Amino acid sequence: MTDAATAPTLGTESALPDKRQVAASFSRAASSYDAVADLQRTVGNTLIERLPCSTAPARWLDLGCGTGYFSRSLASRFPAGEGVALDIAEGMLRRARPQGGASHFVAGDAECLPLRDASVDLIFSSLALQWCEDFSAVVGEAKRVLRPGGVFAFSSLCSGTLQELRDSWQAVDGFAHVNRFRSFGAYQHHCTHSGLQLERLEVEPQVLHFPELRQLTSELKALGAHNLNPGRPGGLTGRARIRALIDAYERFRTPSGLPATYQVVYGVLRKEMT
Repeated sequence: MTDAATAPTLGTESALPDKRQVAASFSRAASSYDAVADLQRTVGNTLIERLPCSTAPARWLDLGCGTGYFSRSLASRFPAGEGVALDIAEGMLRRARPQGGASHFVAGDAECLPLRDASVDLIFSSLALQWCEDFSAVVGEAKRVLRPGGVFAFSSLCSGTLQELRDSWQAVDGFAHVNRFRSFGAYQHHCTHSGLQLERLEVEPQVLHFPELRQLTSELKALGAHNLNPGRPGGLTGRARIRALIDAYERFRTPSGLPATYQVVYGVLRKEMT
């Protein structure tokens, strides 16, 4: 685990995926997402357990709600509260609405929330904000819509995620086949300068294992999280390159299988009382 005091230097946030492509990709993946979202469940449940004990929101926001799994968890945890589920992907919202959980389902952008000032007590966001190019805008919007004393709790991904896949592709052709994510130092910088009280910020690796590479790549596609990089190579990938990729990835194999490491950032911030 790495804490904020030992964060690396601030890194570039350029060349993150275009949000329109992100929305379209996750909309297409809405029907397959839940079947392969074990990591997302683990991380989101960890984030819920890291909410301050005093958290009892009259109104909460599930920011980047996806299919609504954690909207339903929040509704169960805070039955007296009113819930708002928001996502940029219309396909995800169509999947989430019939299952309930939140009182309102809203299409919107984390960088420009369609909510009034000081209108929510808790913003919960799990594994969504890595797709936002302007994280300073995200925390600025969180500060704006939170009521005094409100909590902004998020999990996200930082650089080093899927490094095994990135390194394997680098050995094959040098192109960017794996999504880029901002550095942990960038999260530290934006949270420290957010105007919110920083209660915790840390990065913890989560390592999944797969018997074969195709299981990993199929899961990424089913999640909607396959390569969304601007400037990514187009067209089909030839058999020879896939064979070379498989061979390159094999050097990472362990007794548990082929590892896929996710660098998960957890943050909890609070708006000061006035």
